[in-house]
Amino acid sequence: MDGITYLTEACKKALGGISEKERTDLTARILSAKSIFIFGVGRSGLVGQTFAIRLVQLGLQVSFVGEMTTPIIKKDDLLILISNTGNTMSVVTTAKIARRIGSHVISVTSDANSNLAKNSDSVILVKPDENKEMGEMAPLGTVFEDATLLFFDTLVPGLMKRLDLSEKDMRNNHAIWV
Repeated sequence: MDGITYLTEACKKALGGISEKERTDLTARILSAKSIFIFGVGRSGLVGQTFAIRLVQLGLQVSFVGEMTTPIIKKDDLLILISNTGNTMSVVTTAKIARRIGSHVISVTSDANSNLAKNSDSVILVKPDENKEMGEMAPLGTVFEDATLLFFDTLVPGLMKRLDLSEKDMRNNHAIWV
């Protein structure tokens, strides 16, 4: 099997357990949040930053945790955390702090029993099918990261519709076009 076919099929399987209700609930949370915060470490962090950029292009108030200009998270804000293992210390600590403040915490992880999942209000499971081939074709969390990015991108058309935005509207918030 070639790499493109493997990765495409693996991502589809990893996303197969996410229900339409979970997608709808996350979309509603995003739209109702005064401020949205996103955090992940390493490649999961890059996926989070990519989603944060897209949300900014939708005109939403979004910050990536850890940046110099990130404001403090407050009660009723939304925090989206991304960690394949669900045990990345800084991500779990961020979840604990946000929940103590009264923010709503949604985690995207592959482990429903992880420390992150236990410290979240909602959990979206992106479950790569662990097998020998994965280590050769998509090592070190590649399927989780790629599937998570795809999942976030699938939310954008629904957000555009609910916000009554076109691609042209989004382009006005795009760094290149300003």
